[in-house]
Amino acid sequence: MKTRIYNILIAVGLAGLVTFSSCINDLDTIPLDKDEVTSEYVYSNPENYKKVLAKLYAGLAVSGQEGPAGMNDLSGLDEGFGQYLRAYWYAQELSSDEAVMAWNDGNLRDYQEMDWSSNNEYISNMYYRVFYQISLTNEFIRETSPEKLSDRGIDETYRTDIEMYRKEARFLRALSYWHAIDMFGNVPFVTEKDEVGSFFPEQISRAELFDYVETELLDIESQLSAPGQVEYGRADQAAVWTLLAKLYLNAEVYINQSKYTECLTYCNKILNAGYSLEPEYEHLFMADNHKSNEIIFPITQDGNYTKTYGGVTFIIKASVGGNMDPDMFGIDGGWAGARTTKQFVGKFLDLNTLKSARIPLKSVADYPVIYVPGGYQDDSGYSENEWAPETAPTLASVNSDNNYEGYIYFAEDNSQFKFTEGPNWDANWGDNNADGILEESGSNLVIPEAGMYKINVNLNNYSYTAVKTNWGLIGDATPGGWDNSTPMEFDAETKVWSVIAELGSGSFKFRANDKWDINLGDNDADGILEYEGSNMAISESGKYLITLYLGTPDYTYSIERYSSDGRNLLYSDGQTLDIDNMFEFTNGYAVGKFKNVTSDGQTGSNIEFVDTDFPLFRLADVYLMYAEAVLRGGTGGDAATALSYVNMLRERAYGDQGGNITAADLTLDFILDERGREFYWEAQRRTDLIRFGKFTGGDYLWEWKGAVKEGRSIDDKFNIFPIPASDVIANPNLTQNTGY
Repeated sequence: MKTRIYNILIAVGLAGLVTFSSCINDLDTIPLDKDEVTSEYVYSNPENYKKVLAKLYAGLAVSGQEGPAGMNDLSGLDEGFGQYLRAYWYAQELSSDEAVMAWNDGNLRDYQEMDWSSNNEYISNMYYRVFYQISLTNEFIRETSPEKLSDRGIDETYRTDIEMYRKEARFLRALSYWHAIDMFGNVPFVTEKDEVGSFFPEQISRAELFDYVETELLDIESQLSAPGQVEYGRADQAAVWTLLAKLYLNAEVYINQSKYTECLTYCNKILNAGYSLEPEYEHLFMADNHKSNEIIFPITQDGNYTKTYGGVTFIIKASVGGNMDPDMFGIDGGWAGARTTKQFVGKFLDLNTLKSARIPLKSVADYPVIYVPGGYQDDSGYSENEWAPETAPTLASVNSDNNYEGYIYFAEDNSQFKFTEGPNWDANWGDNNADGILEESGSNLVIPEAGMYKINVNLNNYSYTAVKTNWGLIGDATPGGWDNSTPMEFDAETKVWSVIAELGSGSFKFRANDKWDINLGDNDADGILEYEGSNMAISESGKYLITLYLGTPDYTYSIERYSSDGRNLLYSDGQTLDIDNMFEFTNGYAVGKFKNVTSDGQTGSNIEFVDTDFPLFRLADVYLMYAEAVLRGGTGGDAATALSYVNMLRERAYGDQGGNITAADLTLDFILDERGREFYWEAQRRTDLIRFGKFTGGDYLWEWKGAVKEGRSIDDKFNIFPIPASDVIANPNLTQNTGY
């Protein structure tokens, strides 16, 4: 039989709090089962102390003693749902603009509708996870006191390491107490100094708990290992500094006092500790992110040794569904759960260009025109009415010589149309014999195949042609030189051709159908294109966005140095922008940020459980905390340095300086949006929105905030979660948070 070692047998009895995996009354008894081992036996062996410490760290990463399921630390909720990081992610992300969930399990929807109560089982689970973790760390701290070590006769050769483990446990306890401050405010308070056994813990105020956490962190700060001097995944001084910086940054929320100068003090310590930005943003969220010098403190994951249906396995699998390929994410299948809101998409993209709206016809020069009404107008996005000359595309006679031309998009095969002299049917032409010759009031013309067509009409001899076109770039500045066109993509909604291409110094033209029959250049370098026109010059090598605007003459184009935010890892294929139904995965853009794939493209060690660590603290956060603390009036930093840190993040995101901002752009509103772009789905958003006054109230609305699609203002009581009703009932020392 496999021996079951209870790494920690004790959880101080928060009355009615939770049922643990072992009975607290068995702690000091001799086991009747020879396969069960007591706490005293475990701690008598100095080799076991590091193993117990590993259990404390694992409390953030897994949910129990036997892999993904089967021996949960807590009872009352599914083991996957109940894991610490998953519970924290729910609380921080589903309550914000960054995430919605397709699963209508229990009262999970209360998070995204922001109408929870003290009976919500997911909030209760988060609360119990926090205090279970605190109870584990309390017991370890209690059992590693100098007195206990002396009583057990632990040799001095082990003492230094064990004393370091004890400091790390104090950090982990402070981390969970910070979560309690942030989410619940006034909570039960227990430390290693409380006697083992069942009792009713006293409630501590948010301000008093803030002081306690601050004091603990300051006390252990100098005693932990220097940054980078312990195994990856363990806490060192930089982890303490980061937690202090975050505590101070949010002090106005927690204790109604600003501590931005203190925040800057600890940001500066981290900035001088040897960390550096990961060159590629995506690599921070891949299966080998343990190699990154940006991550300060992670929650580690291993597909073979930390199996859980929570953690990053949950984040990745919940994000994959619809048209997404699980193989691209290194997993055996997605759970089709989490997406993001339209409002968050707007942090990266212009929502006005993403709306499924009709695109107005391009304004044209003052040329004579004829109209092209037909049964294609609605499907092709020109107007809601079919066969409506007044809203139909037009052809223009640039030389006013009765020769008309234009480019029209037909969305369907066998689309029908006619030509009219004006925006009415008074004079119209069709083709009775399908021979390219027009007759007045003739038969409908037919386009056999969908696409964009160059249409020419000669009203001198009543002839017409329609040629399907696909456009590309050609020239010595292009990847294909003068021999092979670089294809452009057509946007059916905007009716625009575009391509993002690496261009060299040289020139190019636009060419249709990989032939020279139809090509466009710019004779006067005025942005207006002419057939067989002059080459357009590219003076400097780089990445460019080239856009071609056809439609009705004049034909124009644009050349822009291209920069895009590489942090935009949203997925739109098969997904709608708007979320009409929260419980339909394809409503809302998906998020492809985390992957169980290494930076060199290899799948993680296990496709069911992932290797990707969760970066709880990383250097980019310190950069933006520094900038925010400076903007909020903290001393110990300066605006120029703050701007440089922000632009370092944006240069990584854009790959160049195209996304850099100026000092005038660096505002608190910008910082909030930039934190969203940098840290989305990293369990920071709720805390950030509260600090900026955007979480409750009506200043900032997102889909389904307040349980209505458009979003609505909600009560400020939701800035803090309720203490579970069951605990308030069980413990007479507890008073419920205001409003619940």
